[in-house]
Amino acid sequence: MESASPLLSAQIETVAELRELYRAAEARAARLRLLSQAGGELALAEMTTVETVLQTCAGRLAHFLGRGRASIAPQGPGLGLRAPGQSEGTATAPFAFVIIDGFTDLSDIPDGEDREAVRLVLELMGATASRIEREAERGRLTAALREREQRLEYVVGRLFTAQEDERRRLSHELHDGVAQTATALVRLLEGGTDRAQEPVAGPQRARLAQIARELVQEIRAIIGGLRPTLLDDLGLRAALRYLAESLETDGYTVTFEVPKGAMPLPSAVETALFRVAQEAVSNIRKHAGGPCPVSLSLSADAPSGITLRISDGGRGLSHTEPTGTEARQGMHVGREVMHERMLAIGGHLLWEAGPEGVSVTAHLPQPL
Repeated sequence: MESASPLLSAQIETVAELRELYRAAEARAARLRLLSQAGGELALAEMTTVETVLQTCAGRLAHFLGRGRASIAPQGPGLGLRAPGQSEGTATAPFAFVIIDGFTDLSDIPDGEDREAVRLVLELMGATASRIEREAERGRLTAALREREQRLEYVVGRLFTAQEDERRRLSHELHDGVAQTATALVRLLEGGTDRAQEPVAGPQRARLAQIARELVQEIRAIIGGLRPTLLDDLGLRAALRYLAESLETDGYTVTFEVPKGAMPLPSAVETALFRVAQEAVSNIRKHAGGPCPVSLSLSADAPSGITLRISDGGRGLSHTEPTGTEARQGMHVGREVMHERMLAIGGHLLWEAGPEGVSVTAHLPQPL
């Protein structure tokens, strides 16, 4: 009996070793199974399924660590999920946490190989969430770019139409105004050719001078409508004052707040701001419902940049939307053109309409 003891002891040790090897093999297989299943599921995750896939992987981690369930939360404590490039020791906080009872850090996992397997799965989960977020951001940017291209295509088309309409309007104004006045002047002059040696009578001379003055005024009005010479000669403030005075001539009460000696602006900026103001004033005439209080202000300082604001106390939102399809398109195009003008110089435009009138605000960060 005593002679069998060494053999029995050796057999027992062999069985223990076999059991240890079996457990190690089982643990290794469990790690490989965890990594394989989680990696395959995460690789196939899409924007619509990522939340479910991440939750499934969290459940696999809980099962691997001997727990029944797990959840993902934006706040800890828990096993942190980080974007690629971030490690456990970095100062950047995880963007989410896998909550498993008894495990608030990787150091809570006693076995080193198990700890490494869990770390790899957490990295895969973080990388997948980051990938989906980048894909979503790309999708949003692509949609915004597509919408902008469509808007630009629409605006360009409408601009060509507006250009033809403007040419037609100028043709009519030149024909009905300047041409008629010039014709009357020519006829008066031709009527006196038979008496060329006779001096022109005082009343007739006064009439000729009056017609000539009217002709000059009509030509200046047309030129001013295209681009006021004040904008080139005296700058933005004088051109805005011109718009305000034109409203006052039509019966509007205008509050004009543009400081003298304002900071010099690049020509492109002055032109864009003037065109925005010109379009806003045109909309006031069309849609405010007649003479009303109008405020036109321009502020410019180094920290905040340049802000142009035109507001009216007209009929407001319920009345400003035109009823006809063509009129609605015209108002929409006007807003789009103002918006595009500000974008072209690095600014933005805010158009607000309420029951007490419409406000247009154009803002540009400090130009270089």
